[in-house]
Amino acid sequence: MNKPRIRTIAAAIALVAAAGGTFAIAASPADTIAARQANFKKMGGAMKVIKDELAGSADKAKMAGAAKTIAAMARAQVPLFPKGTGPGAGVKTDALPAIWTDRATFDGHAKKLIAEADKLVKVSGTGNAAAIGAQFKAVGGTCGACHKQFRADD
Repeated sequence: MNKPRIRTIAAAIALVAAAGGTFAIAASPADTIAARQANFKKMGGAMKVIKDELAGSADKAKMAGAAKTIAAMARAQVPLFPKGTGPGAGVKTDALPAIWTDRATFDGHAKKLIAEADKLVKVSGTGNAAAIGAQFKAVGGTCGACHKQFRADD
């Protein structure tokens, strides 16, 4: 592996770890599924923080931190859907087979989530509750669109 690629991987791992994420090239399908489920829970928790803050004190620092977590988790999820980690892996997962049969669409949803999450990070730094709320809805809509097509329990 060349040095620039090693540095890129190390930087990605450091970014995800700093945000409290799980980044792993897992040894088994069960490990991979567990890692992505943990990341989705962190993302959901961060979404709840923003929702609660928008309904309450709208603490800029809390919302900015939560937005950064969402953006980091979005990026961390990309490598956690390799072949062999779907329903056929023998591990409970809500991931539908369509993830692997329509990978281009799934990857498009992932890219959109990353872009919308990055916008949320940017707007959360302003402290403008209305703008944060609008971008929060955009992120939620992106999540929902992917869930509708690629998640079993939605």
